[in-house]
Amino acid sequence: MKLKSSKTFIALGIVGGLATAASVTAAIDVANQPIISPKTMADALHLVMDSDRTVYTRKIVNRLVKKEKVITASEHFEDDKALVLPAQMFRFGSELVAKRSEKLPDVNFSYSLQSLWPVNSQNAPKTAAEKTGLKYIADNKGKNYYTVEELGGSKYFTAVYPDIAVAPVCVSCHNKHKDSPRRDFKLGDVMGGVVIRIPLQG
Repeated sequence: MKLKSSKTFIALGIVGGLATAASVTAAIDVANQPIISPKTMADALHLVMDSDRTVYTRKIVNRLVKKEKVITASEHFEDDKALVLPAQMFRFGSELVAKRSEKLPDVNFSYSLQSLWPVNSQNAPKTAAEKTGLKYIADNKGKNYYTVEELGGSKYFTAVYPDIAVAPVCVSCHNKHKDSPRRDFKLGDVMGGVVIRIPLQG
């Protein structure tokens, strides 16, 4: 078998390099195109958030606290050497995302867990869109709420998704908590909502 000359290898290398550069340029061009809507982005973000939280609630908290009874879950988890409550886990994640996204100017969104019946007052709705959205998802089980709101002179796409009692531990925690304004939750009830806010240009 006859080996190719060094010139042939150099030529092939240049062609390969140009092809790679072209594909990188194409990828960059695609990345700069508005290929998904704010609603699609919000729906995708919520799908990940809700799935992670459901797994943590069912596979970890409910299993270890309710079924196997080997540990408790507590809002004072450090003092009690207990598991973090699902709502706290969600809030800690939201806070970490906000902190880490400060270094990523193109990644600009926020999310929070809120309720019309918050155990913690800081989780009560604050804007008109939040209040309307939480009432809508409570009154229309299985549906999400979408709107555009203006805050501080900027427009945002705001989505509100139902937060469902997915395990017995959710129900017992809220119904028995001393600060809970509602104590008749049942499995499958809407207990609150996840609010995702994405800034809009223009």
